[in-house]
Amino acid sequence: MEPLPRSTYLQRIIERKHNGLVKVITGIRRCGKSYLLFNLFRQHLRDSGVPENHIIAIALDDRANKALRDPDACYRYVRNLITDDGQYYVLLDEVQLMDEFEDVLNGFLHMSNVDTYVTGSNSHFLSTDIITEFRGRGDEIRVHPLSFTEYYAAVGGDWTDAWNDYMTFGGLPQILMQPNEAAKTNYLDRLITEIYLRDIIDHNRIRNEAGFNELVDILASGIGSLTNPTRLEHTFTSAAKLKLSQPTIVKFISYLEDAFLIEKAQRYDIKGRRHIGALSKYYFEDVGLRNARLNFRQQEETHIMENVIYNELRLRGYSVDVGIVDLPRTSKEHSPRRVEIDFVANLGSNRYYLQSAFALPDADKREQELRPLLNIGDSFRKIIVTGGNTKVSHDENGITTMGLKQFLLDDNSLNL
Repeated sequence: MEPLPRSTYLQRIIERKHNGLVKVITGIRRCGKSYLLFNLFRQHLRDSGVPENHIIAIALDDRANKALRDPDACYRYVRNLITDDGQYYVLLDEVQLMDEFEDVLNGFLHMSNVDTYVTGSNSHFLSTDIITEFRGRGDEIRVHPLSFTEYYAAVGGDWTDAWNDYMTFGGLPQILMQPNEAAKTNYLDRLITEIYLRDIIDHNRIRNEAGFNELVDILASGIGSLTNPTRLEHTFTSAAKLKLSQPTIVKFISYLEDAFLIEKAQRYDIKGRRHIGALSKYYFEDVGLRNARLNFRQQEETHIMENVIYNELRLRGYSVDVGIVDLPRTSKEHSPRRVEIDFVANLGSNRYYLQSAFALPDADKREQELRPLLNIGDSFRKIIVTGGNTKVSHDENGITTMGLKQFLLDDNSLNL
């Protein structure tokens, strides 16, 4: 298989060269951060004419570099390699293995001819801790698992077959190396249980492992559903037969968010122009990990498609909320009915409203999806994404309908 180019992320790193900040490459474990830095970016530096002895690359998880996990030893090692006034590039992989790494990175910032890039892959590094530590001095580059475009470019073949595999096994790069479905299943089962969740439990010293694991299962089962700690507490009481308090639920969810396993989409009152508390939706960073957690029992394409659309918007750089809009009251109604718009995607001054509708089998279903969009009352683009390969069309109200294939494979699909 040809090497994965990861062009979007490589370009984001290149754009940040020499900006005077530590480039902090974050993302869920096994999403390709090390490959991006040590293979793709390092090759870019070589191609740009940077001499090999001006690229100081240290993989701290390599046994041969164990001595460099000592912060003073690493700092001295790097300083001794800087022998002239030329530009040097320091690449540190698995930097969390070094004690007091924050002090070492701060030291590199004081060297005018050193440009520093770091990655890490455990709960401590992949939390917001390091970004907080380097507020104003660190520049985060968030890396995601493979988008469907990247995945399809690697596997080729029939689009439907590729989509069925992607929505089942997700986009972690190593999935492409697994020879069959059984191997993919085993790989994801091991990752979610032995790597991701065990790391979170150990790092945060979680004693109620049964409650934590049950919460993960409930969130995985309910992707795309509005919930909050109160509802989750009731779910535990009635279904899980385990008692878990709201403060503990909030804390456990924050651990999962900090490790980038899940993300929260808040509700946003479109006409009131404000976020509404209480209910939110949670989506998994990789649907393959979500499916593995549920032993591949809940393969509802409707909800998985919604999760994938959310992930696609996020990796394109949009902030994403769940939209709420009030319908006009009828004479029999005492208060307006609130309806939901799946996604409100914002990037700078651009905004898009999107509905995820796996199928529009009849006029009633189409009206159901259109009604919230028609009652927004502004001129931002409004889009319905349906399953499959539906051609792009526009109705008399300016609402765009397109198939999932067009949405995922065209980087400019929101403007078609």
